[in-house]
Amino acid sequence: MEAWIAEAKALLAALVAVPSVSAEGRALREGAEKVAEVLEGLGLRAELHEGYGPPVVFAEGGEGERTLLFYNHYDVQPPDPLELWDTDPFVLAEREGAWYARGAHDDKGELVARVVALRRFQEKHGFLPRVKFVVEGEEEVGSPHLEAYVADKRDLLKAEAILWEAGGVDAKGRPYLYAGLKGIVALELRVRTAAFDLHSSYGAVVENPIYRLSRALASLRDEEGRVLIPGFYAKVRPLTPLEMEVLAQIPDESEALREAFGVRDFLGGARNLDFNQRLYAEPCVNFNGFHAGYGGPGSKTVLPAEARAKLDFRLVPDQDPEEVPELLRRHLEAQGFHDVEVVVLEKGERPARSDLAHPFVALARRALEEAFGERPVLYPNMAGSGPMHPFLHHLKAPAVGLGVGYPGSRVHSPNEHIRVRDFERGVQALLRLLELFFLGR
Repeated sequence: MEAWIAEAKALLAALVAVPSVSAEGRALREGAEKVAEVLEGLGLRAELHEGYGPPVVFAEGGEGERTLLFYNHYDVQPPDPLELWDTDPFVLAEREGAWYARGAHDDKGELVARVVALRRFQEKHGFLPRVKFVVEGEEEVGSPHLEAYVADKRDLLKAEAILWEAGGVDAKGRPYLYAGLKGIVALELRVRTAAFDLHSSYGAVVENPIYRLSRALASLRDEEGRVLIPGFYAKVRPLTPLEMEVLAQIPDESEALREAFGVRDFLGGARNLDFNQRLYAEPCVNFNGFHAGYGGPGSKTVLPAEARAKLDFRLVPDQDPEEVPELLRRHLEAQGFHDVEVVVLEKGERPARSDLAHPFVALARRALEEAFGERPVLYPNMAGSGPMHPFLHHLKAPAVGLGVGYPGSRVHSPNEHIRVRDFERGVQALLRLLELFFLGR
């Protein structure tokens, strides 16, 4: 094992040993302090910024006229269910060429990759380039305080470009990068039709909340998945010719995904460009769960008093997550569902997309191509969400994501891991990006 790989493994082992689970408020300060220690070991000045939820780790240092900002997070998802882990989720384990632990990929492994790439740059070129880090502790719970932090610290965080938290290779081993993320708002719909559960015989005269809520949900989208809420698409920013060109260049994985997912077909029979455009460039509504009545073994003849459904809207530029709940309430009222309560579950995240024509995007593509020996796949934005918008909005700088994961990394699941070979090539791509950005060669 090369020395730098051994060093990376040791750093990752130290980080994953801290169970910094934001959903439980667990070990977050300890996680922040450990990250600060790692960044100080690189030669940066690190400090904990208080007053924005768990401490935000800020670090800066190096020399040069240009500045690159790194965004990462030190919080992780809960490890449950524990019985499905083959090893302790908070003890790094290596087997069959992969590193296993909670956070091995999302996002502590990615943070280590950046630290190691900077150290390799320093060893190779004799100096540490001018960099800044923002490492937060609330990404896994929606980053509710990060927008205020970035707005307040915009002068301190100023940089020419931003390297986003993660990336990797796709199912066929092709490297990819992305320049944006969808927004999101998570909601719950609630209907109560009685003070308490009733005998099912009263179904002849008492409204059933399951019926009411299912009809309300059905009114939100059509058979092909298009959202039916008036005004929902009003602020959607039209795709530019370059964005359409990039979407058309994304390999068609629809058939492979259809087989992998075990689905008969995709909504509207989506394939090729239509599939990519729907997944990466169009908003949608998704129903996460429906809860009502009795679901145990056998039969229980009951008319439930209440029904609840959880849903989320994935948003694209320039939709507003604060506007969507009000549009939903107006729609439900207009459809006669005045009894359906709309509850916002957490602060939403705005969608974000960098300018694909920015030189930093081209540099990142070149770095990946040189490191992997093949042309990378560029996504205008990923189908998932994250707190990228405050950085683009307040810092006026592009953000690009690339990293060390792969589709089988089991992010948020038991046995989360990264493959060592992906980590090695990902670090090489990061090193090349640093060289292209800071040295111009």
